[in-house]
Amino acid sequence: MVSNDTALDLPAPTLPGPVIEALREGRLADPFGVLGPHRDEHGMTVRAVVPGAAAMQLTDAHGDFLADMVQLHPDGVFAGRLPDWPDAGRNPVGNQPDAQRLPGVQDYRLRIRWPDGSEQISADPYAFGLLLGDLDLHLFNEGRHLELGKCLGAQCLTIEGEPGVRFAVWAPNAQRVSVIGDFNGWNPARHPMRLRLGSGVWELFVPQAMGAAGGSRYKYDMTGPHGEALPDKADPVAQATELPPATASVVACAGRMAPPFQWNDAAWLEQRARTDPYAAPMSVYELHVMSWQRAANDTGRGWDILAERLIPYVRDLGFTHIELLPVTEHPFGGSWGYQPLSLFAPTSRLGPPDRFAAFIDRCHQAGIGVILDWVPAHFPTDPHGLAQFDGTALYEHEDPREGYHQDWNTLIYNLGRNEVRGFLLANAMHWLEHFHVDALRVDAVASMLYRDYSREPGQWVPNRFGGRENLESVAFLREMNALVRERCPGALTIAEESTAWPGVTASVESGGLGFHFKWNMGWMHDTLRYLSHQPIHRPWHHGDMTFGMVYAWSEAFVLPLSHDEVVHGKGSMIGKAPGDDWQRFANLRAYYGFMWTHPGKKLLFMGGEFAQWREWNHDEELDWALLDQPAHRGVHSLVRDLNRLYRSLPALHAADHRPDGFQWIVGDDHQNSVFAYLRRAAADSRDTVLVVVNMTPVPRYGYRVGVPFAGDWEECLNTDAGVYGGSNLGNGGRVQADATPSHGQPASLALTLPPLATLVLRPATDL
Repeated sequence: MVSNDTALDLPAPTLPGPVIEALREGRLADPFGVLGPHRDEHGMTVRAVVPGAAAMQLTDAHGDFLADMVQLHPDGVFAGRLPDWPDAGRNPVGNQPDAQRLPGVQDYRLRIRWPDGSEQISADPYAFGLLLGDLDLHLFNEGRHLELGKCLGAQCLTIEGEPGVRFAVWAPNAQRVSVIGDFNGWNPARHPMRLRLGSGVWELFVPQAMGAAGGSRYKYDMTGPHGEALPDKADPVAQATELPPATASVVACAGRMAPPFQWNDAAWLEQRARTDPYAAPMSVYELHVMSWQRAANDTGRGWDILAERLIPYVRDLGFTHIELLPVTEHPFGGSWGYQPLSLFAPTSRLGPPDRFAAFIDRCHQAGIGVILDWVPAHFPTDPHGLAQFDGTALYEHEDPREGYHQDWNTLIYNLGRNEVRGFLLANAMHWLEHFHVDALRVDAVASMLYRDYSREPGQWVPNRFGGRENLESVAFLREMNALVRERCPGALTIAEESTAWPGVTASVESGGLGFHFKWNMGWMHDTLRYLSHQPIHRPWHHGDMTFGMVYAWSEAFVLPLSHDEVVHGKGSMIGKAPGDDWQRFANLRAYYGFMWTHPGKKLLFMGGEFAQWREWNHDEELDWALLDQPAHRGVHSLVRDLNRLYRSLPALHAADHRPDGFQWIVGDDHQNSVFAYLRRAAADSRDTVLVVVNMTPVPRYGYRVGVPFAGDWEECLNTDAGVYGGSNLGNGGRVQADATPSHGQPASLALTLPPLATLVLRPATDL
């Protein structure tokens, strides 16, 4: 122990005036070189900066007095001496790689007395040695640290018996960095951070006794490379944020240590790993969670409300998956999540991260997969975000011809930089591994693949070979897809890619990008264009419905009727169909029948399942009252039955990716606008389905269609059925194929084709 009298016999601790000014202003680049314990000829000197403190003392680990600290400046710069401290080797000074913590240093505490008479006793943040391991830093700088969510950002840890939060952020060009938050009055002088030389990472451990804990709000205060003050920055690896429009990051853990979420989906994950995604049914319900039902916007309970309402709704409709528009935190709600900033944080609009995990867990227990829209192509320019993060173009390209998206006023990630590439790879793994997400739908892939995307000559920079391909993005996407296949059994990646880039779903080993599936944007545009034509004009556009089969096997496709088709003046799905109200509903039902029986996985955006009239508005919930009207309820029932049929008949899904699973029977009847085709689970299989589509309002009687088998055929779905709101014209549930050859088949059916309807038939199962 050191008595107060002994301490007073020593020379008063001092610091040069410029150093004191740098401390009080939070401008010190190497705070560990001055703050914390330091040995000199008089023993041990401890320095601290606590703005607003009335007085400070040094105590032992039990709170017993050791020495007073002298106030070197009224703005909270203090120093005290511990002359009898045992010799313990090298001081833990500065940024040096070999700096070590003094054994026993943490046996002292800082007792802070505030002007109101209250006291706070805490370990000294500047008495701790290096925090991040050399391997962590090495892997990060190489772009190979795939668990950044456990490394950088705010981590609740107990270090040498002290609970607290370890903060770490990459800012290699900043002159200094401080962590600021509600635990230090947002004062950059209180907690300046240590730079780990060679890595560009700044770190600091703030004890819980100083107020840093789960729920604490924080940001980073920085000085740029030329001494300029930068906007306070949110944490790029924050796992939670405060509610927008507020912009602070939030320490995500609760209490001293964040308990791991207790998952209950082991059976689901095991089954997922065994499932062949190409042969399995996949019917996706895409939604924007904040506008599905506005009750989900109940702050703090959104995920729980969705679990209670959305899961039974989707399960009843028979969808196999839900796809969430980006739930990564985003400052502007009008971006629908497609301009995210905190990529590791589920949006706070719906509750804390553990409730998001609970939502996914409940989806899996209900047999529903979860797909997330993921945006590695670009990020917004908000000053608290990644833009000019440390005063330089750190995450983005410096040249705007490479780094600026003209269409979206956003910045493009510099995927040629190891740390940036690794940041995004780790983020993909974070959603798939930490949150058990089943698939990532990667947004705007086309914009990543082409350097001249949406640019005029002179507005883009060629690659090193003089071409337009973005080689860095190609390498990134291949690496990401290879990692998903290696580390996440059964997890999928899906590309939104709108061009004819070859091999999007081909394996990386064969030179492809390695995605599991690609959105078939061409099929969607062609068939919706056909749907919009009046039936009398459709004979001249027949190819819009058949052209998709020309390239159907070039990729593994998802057929997307997505949110992009019901915004920005495009109208709703029912609004695209022509005619009076009856014809509109019939057109839409027939089109859905065509889609659900066409090769390719299915995706439908919310509201389309009950034919909402109004174009989607992200600020308003769906028009649920329409379900009280028979026509809308009929479409809803049809979608349920289509999903049931699609999932129950292997012929409709098992060979989606193979040409032997489809055969045109009638593909050229332009005059009547009739299409007929077979779907099979395998070539020459009796597990065969016949689909006939009549896209005119004219009933056809005795329309002959060739089939491979004679005998009875069951009419297992008719979109003109009365229960769906149709005219109830059809074939009475069963029709006999006679031995009359037709369309190259040994037998044929003489069918009644209802107006604007799709029929699905199969060989009778009781034969």
